[in-house]
Amino acid sequence: PSLPEYFVVPSSLADQDLKLYSYSFIGRRMPLWSWNHPNGSALVRMANIKDVLQQRRIDQRICNAITRSHPLRSDVYKSDLDKCLPNIQEIQAAHIKLKQLCVNEPFEETEEKWLSSLENTRWLEYIR
Repeated sequence: PSLPEYFVVPSSLADQDLKLYSYSFIGRRMPLWSWNHPNGSALVRMANIKDVLQQRRIDQRICNAITRSHPLRSDVYKSDLDKCLPNIQEIQAAHIKLKQLCVNEPFEETEEKWLSSLENTRWLEYIR
């Protein structure tokens, strides 16, 4: 229910494989081809695989399918964004702090420490 109606699937990945692999991902969230560059580079978003024993096999199969679909046959570069990006709750908390700083606090009273208060919200860090 949370996936889009249509999404890109590498042609070398069979429908039955796709269906089978979907059960392996947390929330059945299959890899989604989110963005494409004219040089063929792609951004694919993928949930974690539940079964650690099957993780390498499934990950390799999907990465191979993506590589075969790349015009230059470039290898897949993977990055675990969970380790370097804030979660949605942290972003929401930062936004609330920013709103409080900008709307609820009289600027004249907070002018001396406004920039440090802004930094403490972490909003600028998150949107960077």
